[in-house]
Amino acid sequence: MTSYSIALIPGDGVGRDVTDAAWQVLSTVARHSGFTLNGTPFPWSCAFYKETGAMMPPDGIETLRRFDAILLGAVGWPAEVPDSVSLHGLLLPIRKAFVQYANIRPHRLLPGVRGPLRAENFDILCIRENTEGEYSGAGGRVHQGTTDEVAVETSIFTRTGVERILRFGFEQARARRGKLASVTKSNAQKYSMVFWDEITHKLAAEYPDVDVASYHIDAMAARMVMAPESLDVVVASNLFGDILTDLGAAIQGGLGFAASANINPDRSAPSMFEPVHGSAPDIAHLGIANPIAAIWSGAMMLEHLGEKNAAQTIIGALEKTTARGIGTVPGKDRTETIAAAVLAALD
Repeated sequence: MTSYSIALIPGDGVGRDVTDAAWQVLSTVARHSGFTLNGTPFPWSCAFYKETGAMMPPDGIETLRRFDAILLGAVGWPAEVPDSVSLHGLLLPIRKAFVQYANIRPHRLLPGVRGPLRAENFDILCIRENTEGEYSGAGGRVHQGTTDEVAVETSIFTRTGVERILRFGFEQARARRGKLASVTKSNAQKYSMVFWDEITHKLAAEYPDVDVASYHIDAMAARMVMAPESLDVVVASNLFGDILTDLGAAIQGGLGFAASANINPDRSAPSMFEPVHGSAPDIAHLGIANPIAAIWSGAMMLEHLGEKNAAQTIIGALEKTTARGIGTVPGKDRTETIAAAVLAALD
């Protein structure tokens, strides 16, 4: 029997609740599908930071390296730990150390979910560059606290980084409906974004079967609202992809449906799977966080591990659950209620 070792990092706030719910579903599907999931929990979080002065131990990366995959709940508790500390202390180091350069975020309406737009027949796969660009962390501040203070943040775009994420996007488009939208702001950022456009144009010659279009970020934001059904695969830089996928989550009904995968495509290190709704401090401990995004992320994990039938079983259970009106309205159903409905739908 195949066995997979999974690192569980529930993290902060609602991350703990939704991770528990997702793990119940994943474990049940694994048991019925003939493989096992062995989960090892890690307490790394803002609470851990307050106790130790670090978001994870010095050997945290090497500890995670031995796992087949990582399931993350949420990171952040800004009232006590600045987001710049929590993000750069846990999430970003994992993405960079394990070369999880492809961040995948699916956007579509599940049955029974009403989004804010009239469009219903859209299915957008956003591919976000995940290890460099605007989140490279290159920069600094000088003359702090004085009137002459200067802050510099430099975006880093490498040919390797841009080409591999675009190629990943082309491959995804080829496997779907054959349409790729590349997003930049090359009319204003004449070096990095023109560079991105040039590489897009170069790679397009290798994929004559893919219909390629380039958009500026502002035009893409408008298109996602006005004509989401016209889009298939959207690929963007770290910052632009981050922003567009929150917009994508909104049009699919809210952050409670926002699943994601941080993929190392060559599988030289573990990939990480997480809902992108954050720790939601305002509803933490109320028991009303929607676990669908976490469960969906878990399905993406199983698909990455090669258990495609099990992954599709989970997606089918989610669709049956929302079609019954459960988990479709923020705050209406308790976390445990939604999880129980998904488990029942598995049968």
